[in-house]
Amino acid sequence: MARAAQKRESGDERIVERLATAIHEHRIAPGMKLNEDEVGEVYGVSRTVVRAALQRLAHMRLVDLRRNRGAFVAQPTVKEAREVFEARALLEPRTARSAAERMTEADIATLQTHIDNEHRALDLGDTGRALHLSGMFHIEIARIADQATVAEFVTQLVSRSSLIIALYWQRRAALCESHAHHALLRALASGDGPLAEDLMKSHLLDLLTSLDLRDRGSAPQSLKEALSH
Repeated sequence: MARAAQKRESGDERIVERLATAIHEHRIAPGMKLNEDEVGEVYGVSRTVVRAALQRLAHMRLVDLRRNRGAFVAQPTVKEAREVFEARALLEPRTARSAAERMTEADIATLQTHIDNEHRALDLGDTGRALHLSGMFHIEIARIADQATVAEFVTQLVSRSSLIIALYWQRRAALCESHAHHALLRALASGDGPLAEDLMKSHLLDLLTSLDLRDRGSAPQSLKEALSH
């Protein structure tokens, strides 16, 4: 029995990770319906496994479960978008300052790898993956700061930000700030906490101003096509 339960949990985790990545990389648009049968067909799992995965994604606030209608990728409102970025502006600058005080050579290398992969994705035109890696860069800074509770909040906020950016991002404006992480890394690597704090404030403000915070609908797309990449 224990082995069977462990196998089911492992299957759930795999689907959760793959669906979450597809959402973060903007291969699945906010508001898209996640049909249980279709997801199960793509990943070769039962509806039971898919249902459990969708429940976990709902707990992560990446999916909305609507009674008698099914599961949909979460679609943050303009009000929620502003609240998320206001919360990030309160937490992340201080987190960057703390991270600057704790940086190791290994941490610097990890952040540089994130930046390199982010820019490689941009060069390839894969903006969804680039934005996902950008979010991971912020989460990594929170981890380096060694503030577990704050890092948990930042992880949730970055996750919500991915959905917000998918809905409201004006790509040309945001891509002009693609070197912001380089400046942040230089400040972190030099141990300059006040500069890292100021740069994070500016970076988050730039992100917010790159959003077109007007309500809009999502373009229809085939779920099977989105998940098959």
